[in-house]
Amino acid sequence: MKELLKKFEEKPPEIVFNWKDPETSAEGWAVINSLRGGAAGGGTRMRKGLDMNEVLSLAKTMEVKFTVSGPPIGGAKSGINFDPNDPRKNEVLRRWYQAVAPLLKSYYGTGGDLNVDEIHEVIPITEEAGVWHPQEGVFNGHFKPTEADKINRIGQLRLGVIKVLENSKYSPDTSRKYTVADLITGFGVAEAVKHYYEIQNESVIGKRAIVQGFGNVGSAAAFYLSQMGAKIVGILDRDGGVINEDGFSFEEVTRMYLNKKGNTLNEIEVIPFEEMNQRIWDLPAEIFMPCAASRLITKDQISRMINTGLEVISCGANVPFADKEIFFGPIMQYTDEQISLIPDFVSNCGMARVFAYFMEGRVPMDDELIFMDTSKTIKNALLNIFKTNNTKINLSKTGFEIALKQLI
Repeated sequence: MKELLKKFEEKPPEIVFNWKDPETSAEGWAVINSLRGGAAGGGTRMRKGLDMNEVLSLAKTMEVKFTVSGPPIGGAKSGINFDPNDPRKNEVLRRWYQAVAPLLKSYYGTGGDLNVDEIHEVIPITEEAGVWHPQEGVFNGHFKPTEADKINRIGQLRLGVIKVLENSKYSPDTSRKYTVADLITGFGVAEAVKHYYEIQNESVIGKRAIVQGFGNVGSAAAFYLSQMGAKIVGILDRDGGVINEDGFSFEEVTRMYLNKKGNTLNEIEVIPFEEMNQRIWDLPAEIFMPCAASRLITKDQISRMINTGLEVISCGANVPFADKEIFFGPIMQYTDEQISLIPDFVSNCGMARVFAYFMEGRVPMDDELIFMDTSKTIKNALLNIFKTNNTKINLSKTGFEIALKQLI
């Protein structure tokens, strides 16, 4: 696996598009790792301090993810080095998408990512730049549909991603108009845990869980896992967190979801971050869901969690471990050899799968069918891993071997 991984990591990307904003200090990169299947896909992120290497590593991550979620295309990513809190953010995005529009028309599909919103920014701004939909390049490069079919499927994709959830099983509050895009990734992270235990002939009911990050992904993962009967015992967010060793009730977790302030936990009695960061890693729990930024989790934190009974990790974040390597650094390897580490490209493939689901053919606009398609995709990926490796360790190593054999 290490040899395959080295070959994949070291292979240079097919296309690197570099842009310098004429009006601000913003600089952007679209990195297309390969045009496997005639196209490539991956979202757009913005943060201060971002560089081309970060974008490249994310493009390679997307390529691995597509082996699970489909369609069978190359990985790509866009990144802009700019402060997302700067009032000129929208103008920068407009100029970026204007510059990258020819790629988006031909063979590159994008979406939202860190600090860039799919529905309120990517879709309307790419439309202004003359792109029918941010995934138009995937249609043209990979699916090659007739013009009429392309119009129908783009319409379906556009409606599907922003579809307001009507089924109370999938929405924390149907009156608040939560969309598929708001919840599908966190749903997948929780479903991965459920399927993991079912494959082991165990139940998730009563299992204790810690969630890191309470943005779109972490809060949704907590909501769905609690709905399944697991006990959320700790939530660590950017500015602090909450602990209940007996587990928060489903009603309490739902209330925390509904009370979020933007993408952060908004509770009256929040334990300050420093104190939370000391306590949470020693909190007894079987499940850990890291859903904050990438590359945060240290070996010490993992060791402490293992010492208190940790069994499985389901990642909302890509590469949550504080390794410098693109994929499989020493902290990740240590974790994978000790406990069950579900590959991140399996657990957080929900949004990529939704795109594939709506692009592959005509499908009904039904909450149950959309969410169950993601659930089934994750379950099948886990079954494939356990077919090759029927132990509880080295799940990520096995998952990478399966994916890389398709790519190299």
